[in-house]
Amino acid sequence: MDRNTVIGLVLIFLIMIGFGYLTQPSKEEREAYQRKADSIARVQAAEQQKQLEDEKTRALLADSIKLKEDAEQYGSFSNAASGSNKFITLENDLMRVTISSKGGRVYAVELKKFKTYSGNPLILFTGEENTFGLQFWGDNNAIKTNELFFTPSTADSVLVATTDSTSLTMRLSAGTDSYIDYVYTIKPGSYMLEFDIRFHGLERTIGNQLGYIDMVWDTKLLRLEKGLENERNYTTIAYQFLNSDFEEFNSRDKESKKELNNKLKWVNFKHQFFSSILVANDHFVNADLKSVNMDDGIHVKHFSARLAMPFKNEGSESINLNIFFGPNHYKTLAKYQLGFEKVIPLGRNIIRWINKYVVINVFDFLSRFISHYGLIILLLTIILKIILFPLTYKSYLSSAKMRVLKPQVDEINAKYPKKEDALKKQQAVMALYKKVGVNPMGGCIPILIQFPILIAMFRFFPASFELRQQSFLWADDLSSYDSILQLPFTIPWYGDHVSLFTLLMAASLFITSKMNTDQMGDANAQMPGMKFMMTWMMPIMMLLWFNNYSAGLSYYYFLSNVITLGQTLLIRRFVDDKALLAKLHENAKKPVTKSKWQAKLEEMAKRQQEMQKKKK
Repeated sequence: MDRNTVIGLVLIFLIMIGFGYLTQPSKEEREAYQRKADSIARVQAAEQQKQLEDEKTRALLADSIKLKEDAEQYGSFSNAASGSNKFITLENDLMRVTISSKGGRVYAVELKKFKTYSGNPLILFTGEENTFGLQFWGDNNAIKTNELFFTPSTADSVLVATTDSTSLTMRLSAGTDSYIDYVYTIKPGSYMLEFDIRFHGLERTIGNQLGYIDMVWDTKLLRLEKGLENERNYTTIAYQFLNSDFEEFNSRDKESKKELNNKLKWVNFKHQFFSSILVANDHFVNADLKSVNMDDGIHVKHFSARLAMPFKNEGSESINLNIFFGPNHYKTLAKYQLGFEKVIPLGRNIIRWINKYVVINVFDFLSRFISHYGLIILLLTIILKIILFPLTYKSYLSSAKMRVLKPQVDEINAKYPKKEDALKKQQAVMALYKKVGVNPMGGCIPILIQFPILIAMFRFFPASFELRQQSFLWADDLSSYDSILQLPFTIPWYGDHVSLFTLLMAASLFITSKMNTDQMGDANAQMPGMKFMMTWMMPIMMLLWFNNYSAGLSYYYFLSNVITLGQTLLIRRFVDDKALLAKLHENAKKPVTKSKWQAKLEEMAKRQQEMQKKKK
């Protein structure tokens, strides 16, 4: 690729950036647009609130009248089979949790500091779509507490934890001095809701539970983000065993289910950027878990869990649980010291180590001083490229040595034109490289060393909560795809939109790959398939693969390629091919010691010659 081509591509990029800058709306237009968006968001929020109230009203009307004969199946709990549904809200500065008297369960959860992509209040789940309660045998009947009415301990409809914690008790009566209490406690500044289940006087009411009692948790997770496909790919059920081993469902499976017979510490119904985690102070005995994709455009997935909890049924007894409702922000999850941060897909082994100890800390440090995440990604890329510059220089130098030796390699190729002499030719080329002190893999090794960082970035950006709903240039959400053109049709493997950051990334990857392969000279002549793969197939594959991915990731890879291109052009000005060739000739005068690989090649060549003589 000549100088004019590079200059032309750089000018195209600058024109595109300039066009985006010049065509951006004025301050007055942005303010007007924001007022309109705020107005729409308020209307949508009001409609959603009205819908929630309508659901509550319908629930009140549906549950207010129940015939006595329908209640007989509940035995000692028959008085709780009918009643009116009441809603009590537990609230702190971070979340609003609605408790329903029917089932005494968590009816809805709203995270107050966040919004959905459309600007509505962020509600993790709501309404009758959420089942949460005990199942057991009582009076020879199957009892489901989710169907029974609890009595709240207060007449207040809202309990707020401002300076201290506040609690709510929901009681399910089973006759005189026999009951089950659900005790919810919320603290200020915490995403954790304490949940205690207390049994009293139920020895004869509850049948033999074989040492455990079942909790059933079933919910449909609402869509919260811009890209449904990407959100679904990161929404899954995760869980940690009592021995701290962590596992999760394959999020790309349309339907999954597992029967776990080992003790568990917690189970997480995980959105892409938010989690609902049920934690046992002791443990869960076993569990049945199931995940199913939903295609109604409103929900992402349908999760269900049956969790067995230790239960002796000896007089008064308590089961202590906690429920976390909050963001999948690494340091927020880590501060609870329960292993919640494992749900963030940062990779494994060295990849996770790089993200955990380097990338996240650098990212957080820069965010203290810069609020614009597009600039933070730029600075992060520059810092990483400066650190990796010695490897980039070494890779270029190795490729340059291969290039200046190309005339001598061509002579060897001309000396052994026949196919049956391929081993001799390879042996002679390797001897030349050994003589002048060149490692044919010297250009690849530095790239392989940098590869874990590329993979770490691939894992970090789509999982980075900080990028959620952060805009930059034409991208309105760096955690999702950027779109400059919505297509009227869907292209297989590509999608129904055009991502500009992905186009720029693919173009920059093609340029840097072509420059690198051209730089390696004859080494690529021996590996034409690899040259085609690196120069053409990789950019095309990345273009198809990344079109629906995080715009922040494509933006990072684009910056990384552009900076690598600039470093290569800079190094090229300071590396003199003539001086480098002279140095290699000086190396050739030094005594050469044969490596094991070279000795093996020579031995193979001799065997081949002997076989050819025998054939003749």
